[in-house]
Amino acid sequence: MSRSPTRPARTGRQHGHGHRHFVGTYGLLTLTVLLFLLFCVLLPDTFPTLDNVSSILSGQSIPAILALGVTIPVASGKFDLSIGYALGLAHVMVLFLIVEKGWPWPLACLTVVAGGALVGAVNGAIVEFARIDAFIATLGTGSMMYAVTGWVTDGSRIVPGPEGLPAAFTGLYDARFLGLPAPAFYVLGLVVVLWVVLERLPFGRYLYVIGSNPRAAEIVGIPTHRYCVYAFACSGTVAGFAGVLLAAQQQIGNPSVGLDYLLPAFVGALLGSTAIRPGRANAVGTLVAVTVLAVGLAGIGQLGAQFWATPLFNGATLLLAVGLAGYSARRRLRTDAAGTAGDGAPGTGAGTGSGTGTTL
Repeated sequence: MSRSPTRPARTGRQHGHGHRHFVGTYGLLTLTVLLFLLFCVLLPDTFPTLDNVSSILSGQSIPAILALGVTIPVASGKFDLSIGYALGLAHVMVLFLIVEKGWPWPLACLTVVAGGALVGAVNGAIVEFARIDAFIATLGTGSMMYAVTGWVTDGSRIVPGPEGLPAAFTGLYDARFLGLPAPAFYVLGLVVVLWVVLERLPFGRYLYVIGSNPRAAEIVGIPTHRYCVYAFACSGTVAGFAGVLLAAQQQIGNPSVGLDYLLPAFVGALLGSTAIRPGRANAVGTLVAVTVLAVGLAGIGQLGAQFWATPLFNGATLLLAVGLAGYSARRRLRTDAAGTAGDGAPGTGAGTGSGTGTTL
């Protein structure tokens, strides 16, 4: 008899928790749909068209790929600030090898992607074994990459000759499949790969545990240093691939172009950690975040916003993303702790709770 009065209250709490869970998981996706419908109403002649959708998919593919690359070290609790510089160096090196050295474009692309993986591994080694904070280490290595970019280009642009670049190389970006730009399918393919790696394989689970509680990860026997180096190497590989696509898109080597992609990449990765799997960086959430950013930027651009609206939008969204990501992580940990206490098994929840969220 003493338990019956508490059942409605418990049911109400469960209902409230379910509502908050839905909003936290799918709120950003819902916002994307609402934004798209809003701009369709405000811009009925230009926004809901196949050309506009193709333009959004094509124009935001490289930021999306770079954001997915950022997501990997973020899952381990680390931040790779060199990824924008790595993008700039990769796209310059591809054109340098093709235009200046006469390399076959497939060999140049593979070399650059492998070089990105090597640079990422060096970043990870500096962070893990030299014990330098990831912010400082990657900012320093990024500055060195920018110096190498300037040295390779001598501070000027790399411009192909009259014969231009191989059509197969530029087709990496210009090709279409099923009526949509090919880069959109690269993004989807990378999302699927990262989803499998992060959500279904031990590698991803280890990264999440390390990002949530490195000390606990070491206690249970996870080689934290090695897996963090792997995370940075994967991030560098993705940056190298994004650099190849950027070279195929622009077809001119610009030594300063990579810096423009750094902020959008972090906005996408951090904002994505508030969706689908709130409190932890995840590939599908990053895709949703990049989509809402792309729709928002395209809409305000077509409404006639000034050039400074884009950095203002990105900066404000980054602040919001960091705040929401931290809140989601703390709420997830509190929910896990409360659930463990409610089940009457306080000794079994710490490991589970620490392994499911990334504290930002």
